[in-house]
Amino acid sequence: MSEQSAKPYLLRAICEWCADNNLTPYLAVKVDRQTRVPAAYVKNGEIVLNISAGATRRLTIDGERVQFTARFNGVSQEVSVPMSAVAGIFAKETGYGFAFTINADPAVSLDAATAPEPPSPGSTPSDKPKRPKHLQVVK
Repeated sequence: MSEQSAKPYLLRAICEWCADNNLTPYLAVKVDRQTRVPAAYVKNGEIVLNISAGATRRLTIDGERVQFTARFNGVSQEVSVPMSAVAGIFAKETGYGFAFTINADPAVSLDAATAPEPPSPGSTPSDKPKRPKHLQVVK
């Protein structure tokens, strides 16, 4: 039997703790292909969402996703965040909470790691140091 992730339990616990202490729970999300959030509010591939009872409707946190309806600039939108995209949860007023490790997509990580580096601005091929075209033994 495989062990279940503690992440959804921790998210629910921090939400409840925030509600009990009149704090605002914020969810930090690393946006990926399976994340449904308003694209206009995504910055650098990330978004921070207020998931308090006053800001959301039909909030559910299960083993797979965080889902709710919220208003963005007056327009009601469905939000769906896979657990794997949740980077953290914290109280807005105190900063107390948890940060989680985000497992990167191996294919994307491999592409990023093996992609050639773009040339820096203002550099030309002649700026690179010249290397000898042959090897020699030094004693």
